Amino acid sequence: MQDNGIVVLVSNTSWYLYNFRRGTILALRESGYTVIGLAPQDAYSHRLVDELGIKHVPLPMEGKGTRLLGEGRSLLALANMLLRFKPTFVFNFTVKANIYSGLACRALGIPYANNVSGLGTAFLHDSWLYRRVRSLYGVANCGARRVFFQNQEDHDLFQSHGLLRETPTAVLPGSGMDTTRFSFSPLPAPVPFTFVMIARLLGDKGVREYVQAAAQVRIDHSNSRFLLIGPHGASNCTAISEVEVQRWQAAGVVEVLGEQGDVRPFIQQAHVLVLPSYREGMPRTVLEAAAMGRPAIVSDVPGCRQAIVAGQTGWLCEVKSADSLAQCMKRCIALPQAELQAAGKAARVRIEDEFDERIVVEAALDCLHDARTGYVEDLTG
Repeated sequence: MQDNGIVVLVSNTSWYLYNFRRGTILALRESGYTVIGLAPQDAYSHRLVDELGIKHVPLPMEGKGTRLLGEGRSLLALANMLLRFKPTFVFNFTVKANIYSGLACRALGIPYANNVSGLGTAFLHDSWLYRRVRSLYGVANCGARRVFFQNQEDHDLFQSHGLLRETPTAVLPGSGMDTTRFSFSPLPAPVPFTFVMIARLLGDKGVREYVQAAAQVRIDHSNSRFLLIGPHGASNCTAISEVEVQRWQAAGVVEVLGEQGDVRPFIQQAHVLVLPSYREGMPRTVLEAAAMGRPAIVSDVPGCRQAIVAGQTGWLCEVKSADSLAQCMKRCIALPQAELQAAGKAARVRIEDEFDERIVVEAALDCLHDARTGYVEDLTG
């Protein structure tokens, strides 16, 4: 196979690279690139190596770390790794990777692209620290060959804050969906009516609103099920404590199932997916559920509202409102099965038409090609 050089993918978790960038990784390998994943060691690190055939290098990066000394060490370690590998190109994913790797690549003269998959805590909250983080984000973005966004509202916000300047940008349909792996599945039997939420257990994801809404719905619909899937102990300042999760389990309102390697069986069990997040880039779980023929209830915020067509492939609830979410859930339970099926089928068709993974993969390969072509032209010009 032709050796076209080294491409590095940087993320704050190996889980993210394995689950969300699998198609891009395989396409890069098929195009003759050696692929290296720089990400903290977790349960998915070995799967990057064993299943996707890339090299994984552990990255000392803590998602919620803010101490200057520790963060400085992370940035220095990342810069040393990039200096050692001398990659042809670097793709950065998630907020800290975009900032730290972007700054390191810019300083070292390595071409790179940032991928804004969501705004993260730095944009949902305001303080002196988060304002500094946003300014660094702008410095990192302005040296990129391209900045990819997952919805137009995030793009416009970055532009209005001066975090892009003249950097080329593109808005993509999330991280793309593998419509073969997430294939259409008929709805389960009407009873028990089952909701599922799949997300990291963070306050900003609306997990508390989901639990509170479930308690309200169960008053009139005691045989309904509410599944909650996602990892505990996420490295984020809004992470929900283990004590709080244990209280939910003891109350028996929601079924807390923890992190799952394969979410498809749980989507198959459900009638509707729920994601009352405070803001998203393009929520992957909503797209996964849609690909399998499941409509979704999402909060009326950027990213979430673009993931559905309100009234056709899903429904909107008010952000940070358990009452609004509960009302939406009750209306779903009351829907005739035929209407619910129609919403699920419409969701699947929309995924096939607008969110196919090939769109995202081709955008990455085009960016890489443009950077390489531009580099050669600069040398010969």
